[in-house]
Amino acid sequence: MNRLFSLKKDYGLLRTYDFRRNSVKFLYLLIYLVGLIVVFVAVFPIIWTILSGFKDLREFVNEPRILPKSYDINKFIETWKLLNFSKFYLNSFIVVIGSIVFAVVGNGLLGYALSKIKPKGYKLIYYLLLWSLMIPTTTSIVPLFINIVRLGLQGSFIPLWLSAGANAFFVILYKNFFDSIPQSIIEAARIDGGGEWSIFFKVVFPLSYPINTVITIFTINSAWSDFLLPYLLLNNTGKETVMVRLFQFRTSVATDVDIIRAVTFSIIPPILLFAFFQRYMMEGMTRGGIKG
Repeated sequence: MNRLFSLKKDYGLLRTYDFRRNSVKFLYLLIYLVGLIVVFVAVFPIIWTILSGFKDLREFVNEPRILPKSYDINKFIETWKLLNFSKFYLNSFIVVIGSIVFAVVGNGLLGYALSKIKPKGYKLIYYLLLWSLMIPTTTSIVPLFINIVRLGLQGSFIPLWLSAGANAFFVILYKNFFDSIPQSIIEAARIDGGGEWSIFFKVVFPLSYPINTVITIFTINSAWSDFLLPYLLLNNTGKETVMVRLFQFRTSVATDVDIIRAVTFSIIPPILLFAFFQRYMMEGMTRGGIKG
């Protein structure tokens, strides 16, 4: 059994002669079957949503089958034009781009300070960040919204950008990654007369490509799929994001099939993001989560 779950690179998870044993074959097939079931449960709703978008309203309501009669892409184009989806895509991209900048720079600076500058009380700040991860995000929405209104920032993208730049989880990832950068590099830059700002942007930041990639991917996904705060700030302002507009479609002229197609439009970017960058996500999470 120890050999079966050996993680040594020499052997891998299973070696060839392990399959000669019936118990190992059965266990392998069982794991494989469970994996297929999990994948099916996770992927089926997405497949059903995409296929349902090819149906017309009568077929969608009266014929409960998975495969549509035809695959006419013009139905999606008509829904895109009917719901003016390009406008909301643009709004979401504006939110995403601003969130990326604030998430990488803001959280990166705090992570650098905790890792390399270590001001007085930095351990307390670090533990407070860890403690804040246990607080449900929704509990902070009300005080956050009240402060945004007092500052006169409602109806603006700026609060959404700022919230991305104050993410405790991202700060911890950055801090742990910066811990792996040799202190000698930082000291050499200081001896050469570099200030902390120049060291961060000219020395540390270029070395942080793996963790920057992960933070960027996570920020894109969270900013794109965020609903509650954008709904409170941007509802009926003409700046609604894709997720907010999806909620509003229920009271518009859109039919159920139009909404299904709109959902398909909304899930395309996250699917493409994960499909192309999943390797960087796993690699960056591993490097950012391991100290030293």
